[in-house]
Amino acid sequence: MYTPPISRQPCMPTPPAPSAKLLQLLPEAVVQTDALWEITYLNPAWHKLTGHSVEAALGRSLLEFVHPDDIGTMRSGMPVFRLRFADADYRWVRLQLHPETDAAERVISRQGVLIEITEVTEQVLVEVRQRFLRLLETIDGVVWEAEIGVGNTFLSPQVERLFGYSVEEWRADPGFWRAHVHPDDLAQALVIDDAAYNATHSYAYEMSYRLIAKSGKVVWVRDLCRAVVEPGRPNRMIGLMIDVTQQKNTELELVRSENRYSLATRGSNDGIWYWNLRTDALHVSGRFHQIVGLAGGDHVHDGGWRFLEKLIDPEDRARVQAAYRRHLAGLSPNFSVDFRAFHGAGRLVWVNWRGLAEFEDGIAVRMAGSLSDLAERGSSYDALTNLPGRPLFRDRLAQLIALQQSEAANGDGMPTRDSATMFAVLLLDLNRFKMVNDTYGHHVGDQLLQQVARRLESCVRAVDLVARMSGDEFNVLLESIDPAEASERAHQIAAALAEPYVIGSHTVISGASIGLASSASRLATVDDYLREADNAMYRAKSQSLGVCVFQ
Repeated sequence: MYTPPISRQPCMPTPPAPSAKLLQLLPEAVVQTDALWEITYLNPAWHKLTGHSVEAALGRSLLEFVHPDDIGTMRSGMPVFRLRFADADYRWVRLQLHPETDAAERVISRQGVLIEITEVTEQVLVEVRQRFLRLLETIDGVVWEAEIGVGNTFLSPQVERLFGYSVEEWRADPGFWRAHVHPDDLAQALVIDDAAYNATHSYAYEMSYRLIAKSGKVVWVRDLCRAVVEPGRPNRMIGLMIDVTQQKNTELELVRSENRYSLATRGSNDGIWYWNLRTDALHVSGRFHQIVGLAGGDHVHDGGWRFLEKLIDPEDRARVQAAYRRHLAGLSPNFSVDFRAFHGAGRLVWVNWRGLAEFEDGIAVRMAGSLSDLAERGSSYDALTNLPGRPLFRDRLAQLIALQQSEAANGDGMPTRDSATMFAVLLLDLNRFKMVNDTYGHHVGDQLLQQVARRLESCVRAVDLVARMSGDEFNVLLESIDPAEASERAHQIAAALAEPYVIGSHTVISGASIGLASSASRLATVDDYLREADNAMYRAKSQSLGVCVFQ
Protein backbone atom coordinates (compact mmCIF):
# COMPACT_ATOMS: atom_id res chain seq x y z
CA MET A 1 0.00 0.00 0.00
CA TYR A 2 1.39 3.41 -0.90
CA THR A 3 0.53 7.03 -0.26
CA PRO A 4 0.08 9.10 -3.42
CA PRO A 5 0.97 12.77 -3.29
CA ILE A 6 -1.88 15.01 -2.24
CA SER A 7 -2.79 17.47 -4.94
CA ARG A 8 -5.39 20.20 -4.75
CA GLN A 9 -8.07 20.53 -7.34
CA PRO A 10 -6.95 23.39 -9.57
CA CYS A 11 -10.55 24.41 -10.18
CA MET A 12 -11.65 24.20 -6.53
CA PRO A 13 -13.13 27.59 -5.48
CA THR A 14 -11.41 29.50 -2.70
CA PRO A 15 -13.49 29.33 0.50
CA PRO A 16 -15.15 32.67 1.20
CA ALA A 17 -13.67 34.50 4.18
CA PRO A 18 -16.06 35.46 6.98
CA SER A 19 -16.74 39.11 7.68
CA ALA A 20 -13.67 39.98 9.76
CA LYS A 21 -15.10 43.04 11.43
CA LEU A 22 -18.07 41.14 12.76
CA LEU A 23 -16.20 37.99 13.78
CA GLN A 24 -13.41 39.88 15.53
CA LEU A 25 -15.94 41.05 18.11
CA LEU A 26 -17.41 37.61 18.94
CA PRO A 27 -16.38 36.12 22.31
CA GLU A 28 -16.64 32.60 20.89
CA ALA A 29 -13.87 31.12 18.77
CA VAL A 30 -14.82 30.92 15.10
CA VAL A 31 -13.09 28.21 13.06
CA GLN A 32 -13.00 27.76 9.30
CA THR A 33 -11.25 24.94 7.38
CA ASP A 34 -10.98 23.94 3.78
CA ALA A 35 -11.99 20.53 2.38
CA LEU A 36 -8.75 19.01 3.74
CA TRP A 37 -9.33 20.27 7.30
CA GLU A 38 -6.62 22.90 6.89
CA ILE A 39 -7.44 25.94 9.04
CA THR A 40 -8.15 28.99 6.81
CA TYR A 41 -9.61 31.42 9.38
CA LEU A 42 -9.59 31.95 13.14
CA ASN A 43 -10.86 34.95 15.07
CA PRO A 44 -8.96 36.31 18.12
CA ALA A 45 -11.18 34.31 20.50
CA TRP A 46 -9.31 31.20 19.36
CA HIS A 47 -6.15 32.36 21.14
CA LYS A 48 -8.10 33.45 24.21
CA LEU A 49 -9.76 30.03 24.47
CA THR A 50 -6.99 27.59 23.50
CA GLY A 51 -3.82 29.55 24.18
CA HIS A 52 -2.60 28.82 20.63
CA SER A 53 -1.76 31.88 18.59
CA VAL A 54 -3.88 32.48 15.50
CA GLU A 55 -0.80 32.95 13.32
CA ALA A 56 0.75 29.63 14.36
CA ALA A 57 -2.49 27.71 13.81
CA LEU A 58 -3.41 29.08 10.39
CA GLY A 59 -2.45 26.71 7.59
CA ARG A 60 -2.22 23.70 9.92
CA SER A 61 -4.69 20.81 9.97
CA LEU A 62 -7.39 21.05 12.61
CA LEU A 63 -6.93 17.30 13.13
CA GLU A 64 -3.49 18.02 14.65
CA PHE A 65 -5.24 19.57 17.64
CA VAL A 66 -7.82 16.76 18.11
CA HIS A 67 -7.21 13.86 20.49
CA PRO A 68 -6.15 10.80 18.43
CA ASP A 69 -8.97 8.69 19.89
CA ASP A 70 -11.56 11.27 18.80
CA ILE A 71 -10.45 11.94 15.23
CA GLY A 72 -12.58 9.21 13.73
CA THR A 73 -15.78 10.14 15.54
CA MET A 74 -15.18 13.87 15.00
CA ARG A 75 -14.73 13.42 11.23
CA SER A 76 -17.85 11.28 11.19
CA GLY A 77 -19.85 14.23 12.45
CA MET A 78 -19.77 13.93 16.26
CA PRO A 79 -19.57 17.60 17.45
CA VAL A 80 -18.04 16.87 20.88
CA PHE A 81 -14.38 15.85 21.20
CA ARG A 82 -11.16 16.60 23.06
CA LEU A 83 -8.95 19.42 21.78
CA ARG A 84 -5.31 19.99 22.70
CA PHE A 85 -4.79 23.40 24.35
CA ALA A 86 -1.52 25.36 24.51
CA ASP A 87 -0.67 23.87 27.90
CA ALA A 88 -0.65 20.40 26.20
CA ASP A 89 -3.80 19.41 28.09
CA TYR A 90 -6.80 17.96 26.24
CA ARG A 91 -10.18 19.48 27.08
CA TRP A 92 -13.66 18.76 25.94
CA VAL A 93 -15.05 21.17 23.35
CA ARG A 94 -18.08 21.45 21.13
CA LEU A 95 -17.54 22.31 17.47
CA GLN A 96 -20.43 21.79 15.10
CA LEU A 97 -18.87 22.28 11.67
CA HIS A 98 -21.20 23.21 8.84
CA PRO A 99 -19.93 22.27 5.37
CA GLU A 100 -20.24 24.57 2.39
CA THR A 101 -20.39 22.98 -1.06
CA ASP A 102 -20.02 24.15 -4.64
CA ALA A 103 -22.46 23.59 -7.51
CA ALA A 104 -21.23 19.99 -7.86
CA GLU A 105 -21.95 19.41 -4.12
CA ARG A 106 -18.24 19.09 -3.32
CA VAL A 107 -17.20 20.27 0.13
CA ILE A 108 -15.09 23.41 -0.21
CA SER A 109 -15.08 24.66 3.38
CA ARG A 110 -16.35 24.04 6.90
CA GLN A 111 -17.29 26.69 9.49
CA GLY A 112 -18.30 26.49 13.11
CA VAL A 113 -18.08 28.00 16.60
CA LEU A 114 -15.75 26.40 19.15
CA ILE A 115 -16.96 26.28 22.74
CA GLU A 116 -15.21 24.79 25.74
CA ILE A 117 -17.36 22.54 27.85
CA THR A 118 -17.37 22.97 31.64
CA GLU A 119 -15.93 20.35 33.99
CA VAL A 120 -19.40 19.49 35.23
CA THR A 121 -20.57 18.85 31.71
CA GLU A 122 -17.37 16.98 30.90
CA GLN A 123 -18.42 14.09 33.12
CA VAL A 124 -21.69 13.91 31.23
CA LEU A 125 -19.78 13.82 27.94
CA VAL A 126 -17.53 11.07 29.18
CA GLU A 127 -20.64 9.08 30.00
CA VAL A 128 -22.10 9.84 26.56
CA ARG A 129 -18.89 8.70 24.90
CA GLN A 130 -18.89 5.52 26.98
CA ARG A 131 -22.47 4.82 25.97
CA PHE A 132 -21.46 5.37 22.35
CA LEU A 133 -18.62 2.89 22.70
CA ARG A 134 -20.89 0.39 24.47
CA LEU A 135 -23.31 0.73 21.56
CA LEU A 136 -20.49 -0.12 19.19
CA GLU A 137 -19.72 -3.16 21.31
CA THR A 138 -23.24 -4.49 20.66
CA ILE A 139 -22.50 -4.62 16.94
CA ASP A 140 -21.32 -8.08 15.98
CA GLY A 141 -18.24 -6.86 14.19
CA VAL A 142 -15.54 -4.20 14.08
CA VAL A 143 -16.49 -0.70 12.92
CA TRP A 144 -13.42 0.93 11.35
CA GLU A 145 -12.13 3.88 9.40
CA ALA A 146 -8.83 4.02 7.51
CA GLU A 147 -6.86 6.53 5.45
CA ILE A 148 -4.10 5.81 2.97
CA GLY A 149 -0.63 6.37 4.47
CA VAL A 150 -2.15 6.72 7.95
CA GLY A 151 -3.78 3.36 8.57
CA ASN A 152 -6.79 3.04 10.83
CA THR A 153 -8.01 6.34 12.26
CA PHE A 154 -10.82 4.63 14.18
CA LEU A 155 -11.55 1.09 15.43
CA SER A 156 -14.37 -0.06 17.68
CA PRO A 157 -13.46 -2.00 20.85
CA GLN A 158 -14.69 -5.29 19.32
CA VAL A 159 -11.33 -5.56 17.56
CA GLU A 160 -9.68 -6.93 20.71
CA ARG A 161 -12.36 -9.59 21.27
CA LEU A 162 -12.19 -10.81 17.66
CA PHE A 163 -8.46 -10.61 17.00
CA GLY A 164 -6.74 -10.26 20.39
CA TYR A 165 -5.03 -6.96 19.46
CA SER A 166 -5.91 -3.76 21.29
CA VAL A 167 -7.05 -0.67 19.43
CA GLU A 168 -3.71 0.97 20.32
CA GLU A 169 -1.67 -1.95 18.93
CA TRP A 170 -3.65 -1.93 15.71
CA ARG A 171 -3.43 1.83 15.15
CA ALA A 172 0.26 2.14 16.06
CA ASP A 173 1.33 0.63 12.72
CA PRO A 174 -0.11 2.04 9.43
CA GLY A 175 0.68 -1.30 7.76
CA PHE A 176 -0.94 -3.45 10.48
CA TRP A 177 -3.86 -4.69 8.37
CA ARG A 178 -1.68 -5.65 5.44
CA ALA A 179 0.75 -7.50 7.74
CA HIS A 180 -2.04 -9.61 9.28
CA VAL A 181 -3.99 -10.64 6.18
CA HIS A 182 -3.45 -14.33 5.43
CA PRO A 183 -0.68 -14.68 2.79
CA ASP A 184 -2.96 -16.72 0.51
CA ASP A 185 -5.56 -13.91 0.48
CA LEU A 186 -3.25 -10.89 0.46
CA ALA A 187 -2.85 -10.42 -3.30
CA GLN A 188 -6.59 -10.43 -4.00
CA ALA A 189 -7.35 -8.24 -0.94
CA LEU A 190 -4.73 -5.67 -2.01
CA VAL A 191 -6.19 -5.43 -5.51
CA ILE A 192 -9.57 -4.48 -4.03
CA ASP A 193 -7.97 -2.28 -1.37
CA ASP A 194 -5.84 -0.33 -3.84
CA ALA A 195 -8.83 0.11 -6.16
CA ALA A 196 -10.77 1.73 -3.31
CA TYR A 197 -7.91 4.07 -2.41
CA ASN A 198 -7.57 5.12 -6.05
CA ALA A 199 -11.30 5.35 -6.80
CA THR A 200 -12.68 8.46 -8.49
CA HIS A 201 -16.10 8.21 -6.85
CA SER A 202 -17.56 6.89 -3.59
CA TYR A 203 -18.93 3.36 -3.74
CA ALA A 204 -19.69 0.35 -1.53
CA TYR A 205 -18.07 -3.04 -1.91
CA GLU A 206 -17.56 -6.30 -0.05
CA MET A 207 -14.74 -8.80 0.30
CA SER A 208 -14.02 -11.96 2.29
CA TYR A 209 -10.55 -12.93 3.49
CA ARG A 210 -8.63 -14.36 6.44
CA LEU A 211 -6.88 -12.41 9.19
CA ILE A 212 -4.27 -13.82 11.57
CA ALA A 213 -5.26 -13.14 15.20
CA LYS A 214 -2.76 -12.47 17.99
CA SER A 215 -3.07 -16.09 19.13
CA GLY A 216 -2.18 -17.32 15.65
CA LYS A 217 -5.77 -18.38 15.01
CA VAL A 218 -7.09 -17.82 11.49
CA VAL A 219 -10.24 -15.67 11.47
CA TRP A 220 -12.42 -15.46 8.37
CA VAL A 221 -13.94 -11.98 8.00
CA ARG A 222 -16.58 -10.51 5.75
CA ASP A 223 -15.67 -6.86 5.23
CA LEU A 224 -18.51 -4.50 4.23
CA CYS A 225 -16.74 -1.36 3.07
CA ARG A 226 -17.30 2.02 1.50
CA ALA A 227 -14.70 4.06 -0.31
CA VAL A 228 -15.20 7.75 0.53
CA VAL A 229 -13.97 10.15 -2.15
CA GLU A 230 -13.76 13.87 -1.37
CA PRO A 231 -12.18 16.23 -3.91
CA GLY A 232 -8.70 17.42 -3.06
CA ARG A 233 -7.86 14.89 -0.37
CA PRO A 234 -6.76 11.26 -0.13
CA ASN A 235 -9.47 8.65 -0.19
CA ARG A 236 -10.52 7.08 3.04
CA MET A 237 -12.52 3.95 3.76
CA ILE A 238 -15.09 3.04 6.38
CA GLY A 239 -16.48 -0.39 7.02
CA LEU A 240 -17.65 -3.22 9.21
CA MET A 241 -15.69 -6.46 9.66
CA ILE A 242 -17.81 -9.48 10.61
CA ASP A 243 -16.42 -12.77 11.89
CA VAL A 244 -17.70 -15.52 9.54
CA THR A 245 -15.24 -18.22 10.61
CA GLN A 246 -17.95 -20.63 11.75
CA GLN A 247 -19.86 -20.21 8.52
CA LYS A 248 -16.74 -20.77 6.41
CA ASN A 249 -15.77 -23.85 8.40
CA THR A 250 -19.28 -25.21 7.90
CA GLU A 251 -18.99 -24.59 4.18
CA LEU A 252 -15.62 -26.33 4.02
CA GLU A 253 -17.00 -29.29 5.93
CA LEU A 254 -19.91 -29.34 3.54
CA VAL A 255 -17.52 -29.58 0.61
CA ARG A 256 -15.77 -32.51 2.28
CA SER A 257 -19.10 -34.13 3.09
CA GLU A 258 -20.33 -33.50 -0.44
CA ASN A 259 -17.26 -35.24 -1.84
CA ARG A 260 -17.99 -38.25 0.33
CA TYR A 261 -21.65 -38.16 -0.59
CA SER A 262 -20.81 -37.83 -4.26
CA LEU A 263 -18.98 -41.15 -4.14
CA ALA A 264 -22.11 -42.80 -2.79
CA THR A 265 -24.44 -41.14 -5.29
CA ARG A 266 -22.27 -41.25 -8.38
CA GLY A 267 -24.02 -44.38 -9.52
CA SER A 268 -27.37 -42.59 -9.50
CA ASN A 269 -25.90 -39.67 -11.47
CA ASP A 270 -27.63 -37.07 -9.30
CA GLY A 271 -26.54 -33.47 -8.70
CA ILE A 272 -25.86 -32.58 -5.05
CA TRP A 273 -26.86 -29.32 -3.38
CA TYR A 274 -26.61 -27.69 0.05
CA TRP A 275 -28.47 -24.52 0.99
CA ASN A 276 -27.54 -22.29 3.95
CA LEU A 277 -30.91 -20.63 4.56
CA ARG A 278 -29.41 -18.06 6.95
CA THR A 279 -27.01 -16.65 4.36
CA ASP A 280 -28.95 -17.78 1.24
CA ALA A 281 -25.75 -19.39 -0.07
CA LEU A 282 -26.57 -22.36 -2.32
CA HIS A 283 -23.76 -24.85 -2.93
CA VAL A 284 -24.24 -27.04 -6.00
CA SER A 285 -22.09 -29.77 -7.47
CA GLY A 286 -20.71 -29.88 -10.98
CA ARG A 287 -23.23 -32.60 -11.85
CA PHE A 288 -26.06 -30.24 -10.79
CA HIS A 289 -24.80 -27.68 -13.31
CA GLN A 290 -24.47 -30.38 -15.95
CA ILE A 291 -28.11 -31.51 -15.56
CA VAL A 292 -29.37 -27.97 -16.31
CA GLY A 293 -26.80 -27.37 -19.03
CA LEU A 294 -24.57 -24.90 -17.19
CA ALA A 295 -20.80 -24.84 -17.47
CA GLY A 296 -18.39 -25.15 -14.58
CA GLY A 297 -17.87 -27.47 -11.65
CA ASP A 298 -18.87 -27.09 -8.01
CA HIS A 299 -20.07 -23.56 -7.29
CA VAL A 300 -21.62 -21.38 -4.59
CA HIS A 301 -24.52 -19.13 -5.63
CA ASP A 302 -24.87 -16.28 -3.13
CA GLY A 303 -28.55 -15.76 -3.88
CA GLY A 304 -29.93 -19.30 -3.66
CA TRP A 305 -33.55 -18.67 -4.52
CA ARG A 306 -32.67 -16.11 -7.23
CA PHE A 307 -30.54 -18.78 -8.94
CA LEU A 308 -33.28 -21.43 -8.66
CA GLU A 309 -36.01 -19.06 -9.83
CA LYS A 310 -34.15 -18.49 -13.10
CA LEU A 311 -34.02 -22.26 -13.67
CA ILE A 312 -37.67 -23.05 -12.99
CA ASP A 313 -40.18 -22.64 -15.81
CA PRO A 314 -42.54 -19.76 -14.84
CA GLU A 315 -45.53 -22.07 -15.19
CA ASP A 316 -44.08 -24.36 -12.49
CA ARG A 317 -42.73 -21.77 -10.00
CA ALA A 318 -45.87 -21.43 -7.90
CA ARG A 319 -46.14 -25.20 -7.50
CA VAL A 320 -42.45 -25.56 -6.60
CA GLN A 321 -42.68 -22.73 -4.06
CA ALA A 322 -45.78 -24.28 -2.51
CA ALA A 323 -44.02 -27.65 -2.04
CA TYR A 324 -40.93 -25.91 -0.63
CA ARG A 325 -42.96 -23.83 1.83
CA ARG A 326 -44.98 -26.84 2.99
CA HIS A 327 -41.78 -28.60 3.94
CA LEU A 328 -40.34 -25.58 5.76
CA ALA A 329 -43.62 -25.18 7.62
CA GLY A 330 -43.34 -28.78 8.84
CA LEU A 331 -46.37 -29.95 6.84
CA SER A 332 -44.40 -32.55 4.85
CA PRO A 333 -41.64 -34.80 6.24
CA ASN A 334 -39.44 -34.34 3.16
CA PHE A 335 -39.26 -32.23 0.06
CA SER A 336 -39.70 -33.58 -3.45
CA VAL A 337 -41.06 -31.85 -6.53
CA ASP A 338 -40.84 -32.33 -10.29
CA PHE A 339 -40.61 -29.31 -12.56
CA ARG A 340 -39.41 -28.14 -15.94
CA ALA A 341 -36.01 -26.47 -15.85
CA PHE A 342 -34.41 -24.22 -18.41
CA HIS A 343 -31.45 -25.99 -19.97
CA GLY A 344 -28.38 -24.10 -21.13
CA ALA A 345 -28.95 -25.48 -24.62
CA GLY A 346 -32.19 -23.52 -24.90
CA ARG A 347 -34.70 -26.29 -24.12
CA LEU A 348 -36.73 -27.45 -21.13
CA VAL A 349 -35.86 -30.59 -19.18
CA TRP A 350 -37.91 -32.35 -16.54
CA VAL A 351 -36.05 -32.65 -13.22
CA ASN A 352 -36.80 -33.88 -9.73
CA TRP A 353 -35.64 -31.62 -6.89
CA ARG A 354 -35.66 -33.24 -3.46
CA GLY A 355 -34.12 -32.67 -0.07
CA LEU A 356 -34.52 -32.34 3.65
CA ALA A 357 -34.39 -29.29 5.92
CA GLU A 358 -32.63 -29.07 9.29
CA PHE A 359 -34.37 -27.05 11.98
CA GLU A 360 -33.10 -25.10 15.00
CA ASP A 361 -35.67 -23.82 17.50
CA GLY A 362 -38.40 -24.55 15.00
CA ILE A 363 -36.73 -22.54 12.21
CA ALA A 364 -35.27 -24.11 9.07
CA VAL A 365 -31.59 -23.13 8.91
CA ARG A 366 -30.21 -25.36 6.16
CA MET A 367 -31.29 -27.86 3.49
CA ALA A 368 -29.51 -30.51 1.48
CA GLY A 369 -30.51 -32.93 -1.23
CA SER A 370 -30.15 -33.86 -4.88
CA LEU A 371 -31.34 -32.96 -8.37
CA SER A 372 -32.21 -35.70 -10.88
CA ASP A 373 -32.70 -35.59 -14.62
CA LEU A 374 -36.02 -37.40 -15.08
CA ALA A 375 -35.29 -38.12 -18.72
CA GLU A 376 -32.41 -40.32 -17.55
CA ARG A 377 -34.74 -42.40 -15.38
CA GLY A 378 -35.97 -45.00 -17.80
CA SER A 379 -39.37 -45.42 -16.19
CA SER A 380 -40.06 -41.71 -15.85
CA TYR A 381 -40.08 -40.84 -19.56
CA ASP A 382 -41.58 -42.69 -22.50
CA ALA A 383 -38.97 -43.27 -25.19
CA LEU A 384 -41.51 -43.58 -28.04
CA THR A 385 -43.54 -40.39 -27.47
CA ASN A 386 -41.01 -38.44 -25.35
CA LEU A 387 -43.79 -37.83 -22.83
CA PRO A 388 -43.50 -38.21 -19.06
CA GLY A 389 -44.37 -41.66 -17.82
CA ARG A 390 -46.47 -43.05 -14.99
CA PRO A 391 -44.07 -42.26 -12.07
CA LEU A 392 -43.75 -38.59 -12.96
CA PHE A 393 -47.51 -38.21 -13.47
CA ARG A 394 -48.24 -39.83 -10.12
CA ASP A 395 -45.70 -37.62 -8.33
CA ARG A 396 -47.16 -34.47 -9.86
CA LEU A 397 -50.71 -35.47 -8.99
CA ALA A 398 -49.64 -36.34 -5.42
CA GLN A 399 -48.20 -32.85 -5.02
CA LEU A 400 -51.47 -31.23 -6.08
CA ILE A 401 -53.51 -33.45 -3.75
CA ALA A 402 -51.21 -32.57 -0.83
CA LEU A 403 -51.50 -28.87 -1.66
CA GLN A 404 -55.29 -29.10 -1.79
CA GLN A 405 -55.45 -30.92 1.53
CA SER A 406 -53.03 -28.46 3.14
CA GLU A 407 -55.03 -25.44 2.02
CA ALA A 408 -58.26 -27.07 3.11
CA ALA A 409 -56.80 -27.68 6.58
CA ASN A 410 -55.50 -24.12 6.94
CA GLY A 411 -58.30 -22.21 5.23
CA ASP A 412 -61.99 -22.35 4.59
CA GLY A 413 -61.66 -25.30 2.26
CA MET A 414 -63.11 -23.35 -0.68
CA PRO A 415 -60.39 -22.78 -3.30
CA THR A 416 -60.94 -20.09 -5.91
CA ARG A 417 -61.30 -20.80 -9.59
CA ASP A 418 -57.69 -19.80 -10.30
CA SER A 419 -56.25 -21.67 -7.34
CA ALA A 420 -53.58 -24.28 -7.97
CA THR A 421 -55.66 -26.62 -5.83
CA MET A 422 -58.34 -26.82 -8.57
CA PHE A 423 -57.36 -29.54 -11.00
CA ALA A 424 -58.72 -32.37 -13.12
CA VAL A 425 -57.42 -35.80 -14.13
CA LEU A 426 -58.18 -37.09 -17.64
CA LEU A 427 -57.64 -40.72 -18.69
CA LEU A 428 -57.70 -41.37 -22.47
CA ASP A 429 -57.90 -44.68 -24.29
CA LEU A 430 -57.60 -44.70 -28.11
CA ASN A 431 -60.44 -46.18 -30.14
CA ARG A 432 -59.70 -48.89 -32.71
CA PHE A 433 -55.99 -48.94 -31.89
CA LYS A 434 -55.77 -52.75 -32.10
CA MET A 435 -57.37 -52.58 -35.54
CA VAL A 436 -54.71 -50.11 -36.68
CA ASN A 437 -51.91 -52.44 -35.52
CA ASP A 438 -53.55 -55.49 -37.09
CA THR A 439 -54.30 -53.73 -40.40
CA TYR A 440 -51.22 -51.58 -41.00
CA GLY A 441 -48.58 -53.02 -38.68
CA HIS A 442 -47.05 -51.96 -35.40
CA HIS A 443 -44.79 -49.37 -37.04
CA VAL A 444 -47.89 -47.43 -38.13
CA GLY A 445 -49.37 -47.91 -34.65
CA ASP A 446 -46.21 -46.42 -33.13
CA GLN A 447 -46.42 -43.40 -35.43
CA LEU A 448 -50.09 -42.97 -34.49
CA LEU A 449 -49.14 -42.86 -30.81
CA GLN A 450 -46.51 -40.21 -31.59
CA GLN A 451 -49.03 -38.05 -33.46
CA VAL A 452 -51.58 -38.46 -30.66
CA ALA A 453 -48.93 -37.26 -28.17
CA ARG A 454 -48.26 -34.11 -30.24
CA ARG A 455 -52.01 -33.36 -30.59
CA LEU A 456 -52.49 -33.75 -26.85
CA GLU A 457 -49.62 -31.34 -26.16
CA SER A 458 -51.15 -28.81 -28.56
CA CYS A 459 -54.52 -29.00 -26.77
CA VAL A 460 -53.27 -28.16 -23.28
CA ARG A 461 -51.54 -25.22 -21.60
CA ALA A 462 -47.90 -25.02 -20.54
CA VAL A 463 -48.92 -25.56 -16.90
CA ASP A 464 -50.67 -28.86 -17.71
CA LEU A 465 -49.06 -32.29 -17.95
CA VAL A 466 -49.54 -34.96 -20.64
CA ALA A 467 -48.23 -38.45 -19.88
CA ARG A 468 -48.27 -41.85 -21.54
CA MET A 469 -49.26 -44.47 -18.99
CA SER A 470 -49.03 -47.65 -21.08
CA GLY A 471 -49.93 -48.93 -24.55
CA ASP A 472 -52.56 -46.62 -26.05
CA GLU A 473 -53.49 -45.12 -22.66
CA PHE A 474 -52.67 -41.47 -21.90
CA ASN A 475 -53.28 -39.23 -18.91
CA VAL A 476 -53.68 -35.45 -18.80
CA LEU A 477 -53.39 -33.37 -15.61
CA LEU A 478 -55.12 -29.99 -15.91
CA GLU A 479 -54.05 -27.49 -13.25
CA SER A 480 -55.78 -24.35 -11.94
CA ILE A 481 -59.05 -25.18 -13.65
CA ASP A 482 -62.66 -25.50 -12.47
CA PRO A 483 -64.83 -28.56 -13.30
CA ALA A 484 -66.85 -26.85 -16.06
CA GLU A 485 -63.75 -25.62 -17.90
CA ALA A 486 -62.08 -29.01 -17.44
CA SER A 487 -65.06 -30.73 -19.07
CA GLU A 488 -64.97 -28.27 -21.98
CA ARG A 489 -61.24 -28.88 -22.43
CA ALA A 490 -61.85 -32.68 -22.44
CA HIS A 491 -64.40 -32.33 -25.25
CA GLN A 492 -61.93 -30.18 -27.25
CA ILE A 493 -59.30 -32.90 -26.84
CA ALA A 494 -61.78 -35.58 -27.96
CA ALA A 495 -62.62 -33.54 -31.08
CA ALA A 496 -58.95 -33.01 -31.92
CA LEU A 497 -58.12 -36.70 -31.56
CA ALA A 498 -61.07 -37.67 -33.76
CA GLU A 499 -59.56 -35.89 -36.80
CA PRO A 500 -57.91 -38.19 -39.41
CA TYR A 501 -54.19 -39.01 -39.14
CA VAL A 502 -51.95 -39.15 -42.21
CA ILE A 503 -49.21 -41.76 -41.69
CA GLY A 504 -47.15 -42.42 -44.79
CA SER A 505 -49.58 -43.47 -47.50
CA HIS A 506 -52.31 -44.30 -44.98
CA THR A 507 -55.15 -42.20 -43.60
CA VAL A 508 -56.03 -43.48 -40.14
CA ILE A 509 -59.22 -42.76 -38.19
CA SER A 510 -59.01 -43.31 -34.45
CA GLY A 511 -60.35 -41.00 -31.74
CA ALA A 512 -60.42 -41.56 -27.99
CA SER A 513 -62.69 -42.25 -25.04
CA ILE A 514 -62.02 -39.90 -22.13
CA GLY A 515 -62.82 -40.20 -18.42
CA LEU A 516 -62.55 -37.14 -16.14
CA ALA A 517 -62.22 -36.85 -12.35
CA SER A 518 -62.20 -33.32 -10.93
CA SER A 519 -60.63 -32.10 -7.67
CA ALA A 520 -64.12 -30.94 -6.71
CA SER A 521 -64.78 -34.56 -5.73
CA ARG A 522 -62.14 -34.21 -2.98
CA LEU A 523 -60.76 -37.73 -3.43
CA ALA A 524 -58.04 -38.72 -1.00
CA THR A 525 -55.27 -40.41 -2.99
CA VAL A 526 -53.63 -40.66 -6.41
CA ASP A 527 -55.08 -44.15 -6.86
CA ASP A 528 -58.57 -42.81 -6.06
CA TYR A 529 -58.37 -40.24 -8.89
CA LEU A 530 -56.91 -42.71 -11.39
CA ARG A 531 -59.51 -45.35 -10.51
CA GLU A 532 -62.49 -43.01 -10.90
CA ALA A 533 -61.10 -41.51 -14.12
CA ASP A 534 -60.65 -45.06 -15.43
CA ASN A 535 -64.24 -46.00 -14.48
CA ALA A 536 -65.54 -42.89 -16.22
CA MET A 537 -63.47 -43.73 -19.32
CA TYR A 538 -64.97 -47.22 -19.55
CA ARG A 539 -68.47 -45.75 -19.33
CA ALA A 540 -67.58 -43.32 -22.11
CA LYS A 541 -66.26 -46.19 -24.28
CA SER A 542 -69.14 -48.56 -23.61
CA GLN A 543 -71.76 -45.88 -24.26
CA SER A 544 -69.87 -44.13 -27.10
CA LEU A 545 -70.03 -40.87 -25.16
CA GLY A 546 -66.59 -39.57 -26.08
CA VAL A 547 -66.23 -37.91 -22.63
CA CYS A 548 -67.64 -39.07 -19.29
CA VAL A 549 -67.22 -37.14 -16.04
CA PHE A 550 -67.01 -38.86 -12.66
CA GLN A 551 -69.77 -37.56 -10.37
